[in-house]
Amino acid sequence: MESVLEFSRGFHEEQGILSNEKMSGVFSYESSEVDWCEDNYKHSENVVEYFNTMSSFIFFVVAPIMLYLLHPYAKERNLAVHLVWLMMIFVGLFSMYFHMTLSFMGQMLDELSILWVLAVGYSLWFPRKHFPHFVKDRTSFSRMVMVSTVITTLLSFVKPTVNAYALNFFALHILYSVCVQLKSCTDQRVLRLARASIGLWVLAISCWISDRFGCSFWQKLNFCYLHGIWHILIVVATAYASTLIAYIDANTEIPYSHPDLQYWPRDNWALGLPYIVLKAMPKTRKSC
Repeated sequence: MESVLEFSRGFHEEQGILSNEKMSGVFSYESSEVDWCEDNYKHSENVVEYFNTMSSFIFFVVAPIMLYLLHPYAKERNLAVHLVWLMMIFVGLFSMYFHMTLSFMGQMLDELSILWVLAVGYSLWFPRKHFPHFVKDRTSFSRMVMVSTVITTLLSFVKPTVNAYALNFFALHILYSVCVQLKSCTDQRVLRLARASIGLWVLAISCWISDRFGCSFWQKLNFCYLHGIWHILIVVATAYASTLIAYIDANTEIPYSHPDLQYWPRDNWALGLPYIVLKAMPKTRKSC
């Protein structure tokens, strides 16, 4: 009887050790299957991908500015709008952690934070006229999106490839709805913003794909920093795209505020961060 109890204790202790080892393994350096083109540990013994880590600081620069610039619109429309850029700060934080460690947990946090940013934007800004017929209002639509995102989050820990499908679904559906909305647009300032948003997104995706699948070519040129450039471009692209979508939404949901587009820090500069100004004065509504 004693031998049986000892065996049982030993078995459970061994299972506990294995479980702890497995848990600590997902946090360990280079436990992720993803390894970007940048040379590992080249500039620091504690940071696996130095430039990919440092370039993530762009999130902490742009996000607070966008929170400030979009506050008048968020205050009039819905303060939940701030969640998009608050969560972008977490995207930057988890991106830094992932590239610093290349850990499996870092990869999951990085991908899931992006998923949740898209889900929040999707639930806030997806046009009412494109809701499924069984959805009666935005609150119900938001709940449906959040439930789907929670399920996807849980599934991603079982099968991480689920993240890619979820991210692509949200991104492509948002792009489709924006294109549909812009068909009737005649405001050249809005169309310029749309072209800039798409151009920045294409550049960003090109950097991501080139770094992921053309690494050998860039290594020959001794230029392995495209993923860091992707970080910078995708943050700026998000600022442009989110402002564009918010402007279209404002024209539909709060047209009495007479929304208009401007750029920070100077409206007449060729480059800058776009934001919405609520003029709230009588004028002819634009067609988009």
